[in-house]
Amino acid sequence: MKARTLRKAVLVAGAALVVRRALRRRIKDSPLWPLPALEEPTSGRPRARALRLLVAGHERVADGVVQVRLEGRDLPAWQPGAHLDLILPSGLVRQYSLCGDPEDTSSYTVATRLIPAEEGGRGGSREVHEQLAAGAEIEIRGPRNRFPLDTEAPAHLFVAGGIGITPILPMLRAVEARGTEWRLLYAGRTRASMPFLEDLLKLDGQRGRVTVVAEDEDGRPDLAAALGATAPGTAVYCCGPEGLMAAVEDLLPEGRELHLERFAPRNSADGNGPFEVELRRSGKVVQVAADTTVLAALRPEVPGLAYSCEQGFCGTCQQRVVEGEIDHRDELLTDAERDDAMLICVSRCRGERLVLDL
Repeated sequence: MKARTLRKAVLVAGAALVVRRALRRRIKDSPLWPLPALEEPTSGRPRARALRLLVAGHERVADGVVQVRLEGRDLPAWQPGAHLDLILPSGLVRQYSLCGDPEDTSSYTVATRLIPAEEGGRGGSREVHEQLAAGAEIEIRGPRNRFPLDTEAPAHLFVAGGIGITPILPMLRAVEARGTEWRLLYAGRTRASMPFLEDLLKLDGQRGRVTVVAEDEDGRPDLAAALGATAPGTAVYCCGPEGLMAAVEDLLPEGRELHLERFAPRNSADGNGPFEVELRRSGKVVQVAADTTVLAALRPEVPGLAYSCEQGFCGTCQQRVVEGEIDHRDELLTDAERDDAMLICVSRCRGERLVLDL
């Protein structure tokens, strides 16, 4: 009896092993198992897994600026320049640079300026300021880093405008710890509106490496002088309003490596013109007006179309382009991805027609 029971157990275990191996092969052949494998590529990018964190701190750190500390356990590591996607209670998704300590695996710290509607605010910053509070929970995705610090550069110049100091703050701590030469030009409307001033001056240690320019006291920063004082090989990092970054680009001397961090869609010298989009799978042709986006034009025609941030940063709305010349305005796709893909929330067509794999 025992031998018969043993043989039966062995047979059951063997059959289970065969089934598991068959399932693994099936899933490998078709990621959408149990659906059939798709011969044609599927457009769109799946969202990264979200983490749910506790809002452990919410405090005002400058006029119109709040700092938010999010706590969790064994949080994913990050490096200076990284940012988080905050999934706000309303469902809005906004990107904020990490400005805390990368060695702290129990919390993330971000800061945001309140952007009124008359300045182009779309409600995300107001929600962070007025609806997040200590004790609440919030989902995040990331961290992700498209603004990494060049640790091999012999010297660094950092140029920050207002809340643009947030990704630069941990960079400054990192280069100071390494003993690398650095300088910071920090501009803002008023001193009271510029977060982390005391931290920066303490980090400098009265060595004159931090230049603070408050517009109401000092006028505009002298970018030409700051850039002209750099040596060849200097890595220049800039984050702030589009006008500040454009000026740094224009004035950058040869032999310096420029790194920019944008949290708004890139402007295009070509402007916005109307064009049409053909949906290859359905054959529909959709007109995209000059004052709208591809995403907005397609949503009535493609129910359930995936999108999230609407700023060209999260990648949720990425679609494959079959034909047409793309006017890329995102800050996410790699050069290889730009050959045949676009983020339809911000990017447009350089001609009159695009064909999408939809």
